[in-house]
Parts: sequence; C-alpha cells; structure tokens
Amino acid sequence: MSVRRALTLGAEAFVVLVVVALLVGQLLGTPVLLGYVETGSMEPTMEPGDGFVAIPTAVDGDVEVGDVVVFRAEELQGGGLTTHRVVGETERGYVTQGDANPFTDQDGGEPPVKDAQVVAKALQVGGSVVVVPNLGTLVTGLQGAFADVQRRLAAATGTRALLGTQGIAYLLLGLSALLYVFDLFFAGDGRQRDRDRDRSREQGVSPGVVVAALAAVLVLAATAAMVVPAGTQQFGVVSAEFASENPTAIEQGSSATLPYSVPNAGLVPVVAYVQPASEGVSVTPGRVRVAGRGEAAVDVTLSAPEQTGYYRRFVTEHRSLAVLPASVLDSLHGVHPWLPILVIDALLAGGMALLGMAVLGGRRVRTRERDSRHERSLWRRALRYLR
Repeated sequence: MSVRRALTLGAEAFVVLVVVALLVGQLLGTPVLLGYVETGSMEPTMEPGDGFVAIPTAVDGDVEVGDVVVFRAEELQGGGLTTHRVVGETERGYVTQGDANPFTDQDGGEPPVKDAQVVAKALQVGGSVVVVPNLGTLVTGLQGAFADVQRRLAAATGTRALLGTQGIAYLLLGLSALLYVFDLFFAGDGRQRDRDRDRSREQGVSPGVVVAALAAVLVLAATAAMVVPAGTQQFGVVSAEFASENPTAIEQGSSATLPYSVPNAGLVPVVAYVQPASEGVSVTPGRVRVAGRGEAAVDVTLSAPEQTGYYRRFVTEHRSLAVLPASVLDSLHGVHPWLPILVIDALLAGGMALLGMAVLGGRRVRTRERDSRHERSLWRRALRYLR
C-alpha cells in the first residue's frame, strides 16, 4: 500500500470514527470525545453547528472560571445538555453564561450549576476553544437523512416504539458507518483490491484494530452515560427550633420530604438506584426506570436531630443502561454497584466484536467464492453450464 493511499484510508477512517463518536454521544446523552453546539449562544467563540473536543469530567473534573463546560441544565430550554462558559463561582455552584448572551443563566432562572451536572469540558489551547467548524452541521444533516429513512421503516416494522425515530436513525447511521469502515479496509472488488488488502494487513492494518477502536468508543460512551450523571448528592439540613418555609430547615426531631430528580439526557432508557449514604436519610423508591429523554423523581426524607445545628445528609445515585432485564440489574447491583457497569460494558464490547467477526467473516466467504470462480477453468465452467 502506498503512503498516499494509507493517508487517505486513515483520514477517511478518522472521519467515520468522529461521526460514530458524535452519534454515540447523542444516543447516550453524554459527549464522547467530540461535541457540538446547536444554537448561537456561544458566538463568536462557536457558531451554530461548530464542534469541539470534549474532555469528560472523569478525566479532568477541575472546573475553573473561564472554562467552557457541557452541563445538564435544569431550566434552560426545558432542561438537557447545554454548552456555556463558567463566569463565576459561588458556594451553591458555578455561574454560567453563553458568550453571546447579555445575562447569566442564573439571572434567567437556572440554578447554580453543581459539579455533578458538569459532564465535559471543551478543550482550550492558549485560552481559546479548539473549534471544529461545521462538524455538528454534518452530523445533523446525516441524522435528518436517516430519520427520513427510519420513518418509512417504522410503519412496516414497528421499531418506532423501541427507541423513537431519532434513536433508530442514530443506529442506522452508526451501523452504516461501521460497515463503511469494514468496506474501506477489507472489502474486495477484484484481485487488485484483494492484493491491496493483503498488503495493508502485512503493513499493520488489522480488522481487530478497527473493531477495537469502535468498541472503545462505544464502551467509553456507555460508561460515561452511567457514571457521569451519578454520584453523591449532599443536602444541608438545619435542625431548627421552629418549622420554616425552607425545606431543608426542619424542626428539631422531625423530618421533611424533598423530591430528587433523575433526568436522562440520552435516548437509551436507564435504571437509577438512589440510596442513603448517611444517617438521617431514607429514599422511596430506591430504584426508578427513566425513559429516553425523560425524567423521574424519588422522595428523599431528611431527618433533623433533636439537637439544633447544621447537619449534612448524603444520598448516592448509581445508573445502569436498561439493556438488561431489571431483575438481572438488581441482582448485579446487589453484589456491587459497579458490577452492572462492568457487565454492560463487556456485553457492548462483545457485541461489537461479534458484529465485526460476522461482517468480516462474510467478506472472507465472498472473497473465497470469488477466488474460486477466478480459478475455475474455462472447460469446467462450460461443462457445469451444459449440465
């Protein structure tokens, strides 16, 4: 394989991996390696449709004033992922603002952003965001095209009830990108492509590398979707002599119940386990299933001690993608809260490997059949035709 062709293949494969990363991030509701903005609230830093490199908070969770962060908003545009800049910090959380907006998000009614809401940071070099122009525009256009295809398929197959039009469109586009990668490197259109493919394998282009890269993107996204929104939530309780309108100012020796919201920004349903992490806390129910792009709530009951003062109460949330039966997830969670995540990641990686083997296996079968046809002599083909 020539250097020019190797560079071309590498560039095309990189573009496909970028698209897959964006689609998986949209499907699971968490940016994976890349994200993009849909509105003009970050102009002139980023125009609508521009992309950026997203650093998960699991890798770099040190948020500072001046950072552009992706966070799960509670009120902005009805909730969901928002990309704005941190312009201040208070005891209650971060103050955020779009570069093009004349006022902060908190002035517009959004509560201060807490660390648990931040899912990623935009990569900055020299204080400037690394922008990938029109990356989101490309993905949005592809989504629209495949959504139109899925709408036609939904009427015949009934798949709309599973993930919705947008969800199936993501899957179709992701699958087509996967098949394109395999076709790009390993499909054979005659002996020359076969020889090119063999030489590329000798020079290090392996099917396993492509499958492993796609599996890594999928597993990273799934893990982020389960880990980033979860964690420990603190409630400050004031044990007071008298009742107050403040829900966390509780009369000594009594209790108060607060709603605890469990949003899901992705298209894949999740199962959330919300459990007490300190004394003086009870949660009902302890497990909820949240539909894609939906929200659920549990009741957190906080108890105030007999002695007045300020006390801290904690609850812990763990999430799992609802790709296994609830009874199986419950059993795994009962052994260890992280066990469902490990099992789901293993299933996703294994499924990607099996898909790669199936596709590549089919390619090899067709290649052998084609080779056998080339090697078959003229008189034998004529004899078979006469028969």
